[in-house]
Amino acid sequence: MKKLAAALMLAVPFAFTNVHAATEQQNKMATCNKEAADKKGDERKAFMKECLSNKPKVSEAQKAQQEKMKTCNAEAKDKKGDERKKFMSECLKKG
Repeated sequence: MKKLAAALMLAVPFAFTNVHAATEQQNKMATCNKEAADKKGDERKAFMKECLSNKPKVSEAQKAQQEKMKTCNAEAKDKKGDERKKFMSECLKKG
């Protein structure tokens, strides 16, 4: 009886994890289906494959911010502490 109780205690968290993952996938599928409503055939297949993949989409603004961060970070390599914080803040505001 103790073994059964222990097995159940270990299995319960995994059961809820799988339910949560399934719900997320269902939500993703519903969203992708709505976005693909006007597509047909191979175009729809390709769209759904891309939409359902786990690759996050990065906007142009996010790409620009990442580039700015790289540049400022390279320029601030010799700075430390408050001096670095101040420099990074001013560098990232430029633009």
